[in-house]
Amino acid sequence: MRPSDVLPSRKKQNYPRVDAKELPDLLCKIEVYQGAAITRAAMKLMAMTFVRTSELIGARWEEFDLDAGRWDIPAGRMKMKTPHIVPLSTQALTLLRALHTSTGAKAMLFPGERDPKKPMSNNTILKALERMGYKGRMTGHGFRGIASTLLHEQGFDHSHIELQLAHQERDAVSASYNHALYLAQRARMMQAWSDYLDATIAGNVFSLRRLTP
Repeated sequence: MRPSDVLPSRKKQNYPRVDAKELPDLLCKIEVYQGAAITRAAMKLMAMTFVRTSELIGARWEEFDLDAGRWDIPAGRMKMKTPHIVPLSTQALTLLRALHTSTGAKAMLFPGERDPKKPMSNNTILKALERMGYKGRMTGHGFRGIASTLLHEQGFDHSHIELQLAHQERDAVSASYNHALYLAQRARMMQAWSDYLDATIAGNVFSLRRLTP
């Protein structure tokens, strides 16, 4: 007898996200977002790292080694309760060093307005996306789906993408060891992804300028 024979299957939750072809406009709107600078930084870092919203807003400075270009999220903060490593691109490091001048004296990367000892609200990024015109069409979680789609289209290894998305194996013991697999390849992938985002923004801005009288 298998567990699936007696236990109900878990329904996959689908989060709204824009189509990949809408990504250039979204990235440009984030660049010129008129709300809080810390919220803009959070959206940009989420786009570059495609971690879950809870993992991003709960980030603590002690988890980061900027010299090594690495973010180690402890198991207790991960959905599947196993540690996760995020290789940081040069663009992510530049953003983090700039952010450190604002919030580096605090424990949280993105401290809440009312209580800086707690992270920003879980709805902060969602509300920012809504203000930019993406209500019901995009969530913070949506960056994960976009990254997965485009990285697969660009020919990156499926296992590297899945590891970076922290999609868990059924065997939790194996997963706790495997979180560090293919780090060199994943680091190259993450740098390529940030380069792609930069090129996407630059290309879109160039296209807009060409259309400007």
